[in-house]
Amino acid sequence: MPPLNADERTTLEAWLDFYRATLAMKCEGMDDVELSTASVEPSPLTLLGLVQHMAEVERNWFRRVLAGEDAPPIYGSTVRASGHDGGFDLSEQSTFAAAQANWRNEITQARANCATRDLTDTSEFKGGEVSLRWIYLHMIGEYARHCGQADLIRERIDGATGV
Repeated sequence: MPPLNADERTTLEAWLDFYRATLAMKCEGMDDVELSTASVEPSPLTLLGLVQHMAEVERNWFRRVLAGEDAPPIYGSTVRASGHDGGFDLSEQSTFAAAQANWRNEITQARANCATRDLTDTSEFKGGEVSLRWIYLHMIGEYARHCGQADLIRERIDGATGV
């Protein structure tokens, strides 16, 4: 539970960590077959695909955009035809252990890249500037949406709710 009364940065970072932990909890106790199961037709989304996707999203916002790093995509092309970060698609080699390791590494890199910056620090983005504050808020929203999807996927697989 994020703190109920903290400074802005602590609040933003706590909510982001809350949603990171929520996605991890949605995957607990499942095997690779279950994590690779698309259970909410007609959507092809899987829990494993969501973890891979969030590794790409973390990499994009905290490494490419915020830090200006030349970080190649982890799972094929950086952007899908829909315009969104990739990672959703699974290959025969996709495993949760590998996806989780990549995701955790990107979270570690994100924290390191944010640690020395103020919320008002900006980076170049699409011909303008984006602040760390905006990136945090965007990431909280991104995780919240995907955690909702993860709720439905998990419930359809094994009936677990509130995990």
